[in-house]
Amino acid sequence: MKIRQERPNDYRAVYQLVQSAFETADFADGNEQEIIEKLRASEAFIPELSLVAEIKDEIVGHILFTEGHVGETTVLVLAPLSVLPIHQKCGVGRALIAEGHRRAKELGYSFSLVLGSENYYPKFGYLPAADFGVTVPEGIPSMNFMACPLTTIIPQLDGSLRYASEFGVAE
Repeated sequence: MKIRQERPNDYRAVYQLVQSAFETADFADGNEQEIIEKLRASEAFIPELSLVAEIKDEIVGHILFTEGHVGETTVLVLAPLSVLPIHQKCGVGRALIAEGHRRAKELGYSFSLVLGSENYYPKFGYLPAADFGVTVPEGIPSMNFMACPLTTIIPQLDGSLRYASEFGVAE
């Protein structure tokens, strides 16, 4: 498996991959692929943190980290993570998260936040975001709103996560 930065000529394959991955997801809006397209055109987009996983020259996974803010601190938001159903539970997601975290650290980011499975993301260092001073959005179970420190010196956060407007999440 090869992990690399997404390129513009990957966009069509990534769109189809995300659509396919989320068709069978427990929690999905059904518009994840459209959100990615909007995020690519936003100020929150970080090209170096839009990654694809390839197996035999086929794109089988994608991960996107974009910028968000908690108080005055810039953080990353992991969303979405997508793996073709046939390649799920084979380590593709794990590899994408690990490489994304590695690159995020190199770029100087201190936190990644995610709204996701309390059974999956803790395997990668994600803990309840409230433990780091992040206010849990109303209606979201605290165990599903998580943060992962990316540095050894962990700054304390204070406030709510402000997503990129393209997510359509109200503050």
